[in-house]
Amino acid sequence: MNMNIETPWVEKYRPKDFDEIVSQSIAINNLKKFVQKKYDMPHMIFSGPAGTGKTTTALIIANKLLKGDIYYRNVLELNASDTVRMDFVRKELQDFVNQNLIISDRELKIVILDEADNIPKTVQQTLRRIIESSPNNVKFILMCNYINQIIDPIISRCAVFRFVTLPKDKIINRLKFIVEQEQLSLPEGKKKEFFETLFFISGGDLRKAINSLQMAVALELIEDLNINEILKISGFVERPVLNQLKRYLETKEFAKARDIFDSIDYLDSRNFIRQLLNFLPEFKNVNKNNASQLRAYFGDVDYRISQGADERVQLTALLAELISYQDTTT
Repeated sequence: MNMNIETPWVEKYRPKDFDEIVSQSIAINNLKKFVQKKYDMPHMIFSGPAGTGKTTTALIIANKLLKGDIYYRNVLELNASDTVRMDFVRKELQDFVNQNLIISDRELKIVILDEADNIPKTVQQTLRRIIESSPNNVKFILMCNYINQIIDPIISRCAVFRFVTLPKDKIINRLKFIVEQEQLSLPEGKKKEFFETLFFISGGDLRKAINSLQMAVALELIEDLNINEILKISGFVERPVLNQLKRYLETKEFAKARDIFDSIDYLDSRNFIRQLLNFLPEFKNVNKNNASQLRAYFGDVDYRISQGADERVQLTALLAELISYQDTTT
């Protein structure tokens, strides 16, 4: 087995060409045409969930248009989470856009701005003015998870490409490819469950799935494929604990269910909500109408936690709600 895991696999196996991008054929086919235009290429916004290939696609575009030393001189990569200060956007970005150094004005420059939806609206107004006043040889590629967080004046100046959630089979196929390339030996009887677990942990985020695979290798969990340990190190509750919790919820034993819940000392609220949602079809005493109402309540709890409500109070209330929806008369 090749145990050299110093290089992050998300970088080692990052696609180098458009044809390697997973499941984004509509966006990629149109982008290929835009790249051929070079200076006539519009500013662009890549919108979609995390781990679907937005940053990779932007880097492929930059590498196709700018070669060698020119790439490092003429590409500016920024992450909005780290660079939301007004003075940074105004000075550093403006300096890059306007600098000529020893190059021709016709030499292409590309600004890759990740997590643009995290930029405060006031700073976005500054960004909009920089974009509209930039010379034609400067192209902006903005990436965001939620395009409704980008102001309209920026959207109207860009071509928008929507990246879709990756299907399960595509993510698992990519993981199998990496396992093969790294010459990893997996127990035959547990392979399917292992890949299914990695997909669940990822939530459709290929980057997260690959990181989880590499972490499992680094912690030497793949020889026996300890699924519960993999769940635990990824911030999820082990299945035996969930099964016990489910049993008490089904028998409406709230005190025992709460004791199990209180014993979980590594709780990640969003992961726990996802696991309960995934379990919902298995609750034999919850009918379809109740399940729909429960899903809405799950969303309310998730929202309240995101707004700062106490996690354990909200999740305990969710457990009580699950019990109240159990119909044991049928």
